[in-house]
Amino acid sequence: MDRLLITGFGPFPRVPDNPSARVARRLASSPHLRRILGAAPDCLILDTRYAALDTQLAPALARQPSAVLMIGVAASRRRICVETRAVNRVSRLFPDASGAVSRSLAFESGAPALRRSPATEAVRVSLMRAGLKVAASRDAGRYLCNAAYFRALAQDCPAIFLHIPMPARTKRPLRSDRPHHDPDAWVAAFAEAARVLMLRARRDQGVATSSVRRSTESR
Repeated sequence: MDRLLITGFGPFPRVPDNPSARVARRLASSPHLRRILGAAPDCLILDTRYAALDTQLAPALARQPSAVLMIGVAASRRRICVETRAVNRVSRLFPDASGAVSRSLAFESGAPALRRSPATEAVRVSLMRAGLKVAASRDAGRYLCNAAYFRALAQDCPAIFLHIPMPARTKRPLRSDRPHHDPDAWVAAFAEAARVLMLRARRDQGVATSSVRRSTESR
């Protein structure tokens, strides 16, 4: 059965209430998304700690989801950003929620310098068609967002990371700009992004099955 893994993040220094967790949970419970999938997706809210990559994310990826949709917050961004890649690089300047910093500048010793997501453009287009202002980004940062994405992109399944801006807390956005800062609009659009990921996963699975069949028949 097709299985989608949705991830968000818990609080971290200077962001005591991480909106990515709320959006991830709302997306996972969206009736629209459940109709798309035919079942409830898996939802994982990661502790914003480097240790969580091994204790929380690794076991979830080991269950071999069909696709992975990751959500994080970037307070400096003004629109949704679709991250095209993750790099094997970690900042030692910013401690995680436990106060720990990375022991080295490389996230995984011996791993490639970067990993790219081939699903970027299809997801970006789906979000634009859903009415959001979206940008493709080549910089997922040097913090837990980038590290988690780098780990997910090593899996044999479509994966994408979406950075959301910080939702407005005091001022109601202008009507023309409201969808781009409205979590309700994000959830609806992200469900369509999930559809794109699952279609890609099914296509890739079909290609792999056909390849195995041809190899078997040629023996």
